[in-house]
Amino acid sequence: MNDSSWGAPPSTGLRGPGGQGTSPGYGWEVPTSSAGPAHEVGEAAQTRPMPTVPQAGGDSGEAADRDRGAARLSGPLFRDEREPQPGPRQPAGRRPTPSDPAPDPASADDGASGAGQGKKSAGRNLRAAIGVGIGLGVIILASLFIYKPVFVGVVAVAVVVGLWELTSRLTERKDIRVPLVPLAVGGVAMVVAGYVRGAQGAVVAVALTALAVLVWRMTEPPDNYLRDVTAGVFAAFYVPFLATFVALMLDTDDGPWRVLTFLLLTVVSDTGAYAVGWRFGKHPLAPRISPGKTREGLLGAVTFAMAAGALCMQFLIDDGIWWQGLLIGLAAAVSATLGDLGESMIKRDLGIKDMGKLLPGHGGIMDRLDSLLPTAPVVWLLLVIFVGGG
Repeated sequence: MNDSSWGAPPSTGLRGPGGQGTSPGYGWEVPTSSAGPAHEVGEAAQTRPMPTVPQAGGDSGEAADRDRGAARLSGPLFRDEREPQPGPRQPAGRRPTPSDPAPDPASADDGASGAGQGKKSAGRNLRAAIGVGIGLGVIILASLFIYKPVFVGVVAVAVVVGLWELTSRLTERKDIRVPLVPLAVGGVAMVVAGYVRGAQGAVVAVALTALAVLVWRMTEPPDNYLRDVTAGVFAAFYVPFLATFVALMLDTDDGPWRVLTFLLLTVVSDTGAYAVGWRFGKHPLAPRISPGKTREGLLGAVTFAMAAGALCMQFLIDDGIWWQGLLIGLAAAVSATLGDLGESMIKRDLGIKDMGKLLPGHGGIMDRLDSLLPTAPVVWLLLVIFVGGG
C-alpha cells in the first residue's frame, strides 16, 4: 500500500508553483490556498475518487448523471459485457409496449441447455425444429445408404451454404470481405478429394484452396488484404476441411455405418445436453460465451453420448467393442460441446444470435454444423485407432 492511497498528511502539504498547494494522488491537481493545507488538521484525507466537475452549459440532468457515475473506477469486467446505454426513464410499474426498443440479440440467451432465472423456455420453435430435423434426417439417411456419391454431394452442398452464411455475416458485421468463389470451389474439391483420394487428396485440396484465396483477393485494393485473407483461410479450415473427415469415414467398407455412428453420437450429445440442462440445469458452464449452457447439461451430453457410443460400437461397427464406444462417446460429447461454444463465441463477437434463417427452428446451416464439424475428425481418428482404416 503506498502513501497516496491514504493521502498526504497535513504537515506535508504539497506546494505547486507560486506557493499553491495541490491535492494528492488522483492524476489531476486542484490549486488550493497557500495559507494552509488542503484539509483541516487532524482530518483524514479523502481516499475515494473525487467527482468530476460538470462542464458549464451542459444539461443539468445529464451532468448529474455523469457526477453520479464518476466514482466508477473501470469499464465492463469482461470484454463482451456492454456499458448501460442512457435511455428514456420509465415510471415504476410501467409495462413494455410495442413501441419500446427490442433487446439486443447478441445478449440473448440461446436456450441451449436451460440456465437462467424464472420460467424455463425451450428458446425456439420446437415443432418447426423437429419437423426440419426429421426432414434432414430422411435426406441424409437415404443418400447415405442408397448411393454414397449422393451423400458426398449433400455434404458438399452443406459446406457451400455454410461458407456463404459465414462470409456473409463477416461482411455485414465486421466489413471483412472474404473471397467466396475460391472458398466454395475449394470446399467442394476438399470433400470430393477426401472421398476419392483419401487424406492425401484432402491435404492437397486445402493447400490449393488457401493459395486461391490469397491470389483472388489480389484483384481488389490492398486495403485490409491481410485481414481478409486470414479470415478466408480460417473459413477454409473451419468448414470444408473439417467436413472432409466425414468423406474419409465414408470411404471404407463399413463407411455408412461409421458416418451414422458419428451422426448419432453428435445428435444424442446435443439432445442429452438440451434435455438435462433444460430440466435440471442450474450452474452455468460458460456464462460469458453461452449463458444457456450448464454443467448439468454437459453431464447429460456425456452420459447420453457414452451410452450411444457403446451401443453403436457393439452393433454397428465391424470388430467394434462396447468399451471403445464409451471412449468415443466421451470424446464426441466434449468435442461437440466445444464446437458449440466456439461458434457461440464467433456469434457473440459478431453480435448475432443465429448465422442464418434457412432452417426454421434451427437458424442457419452453420448453426447445425457447429457441433458436427469438430466432432468429425475426433470420431474418424478414434475409429481408425480402434478398428482400422477399413
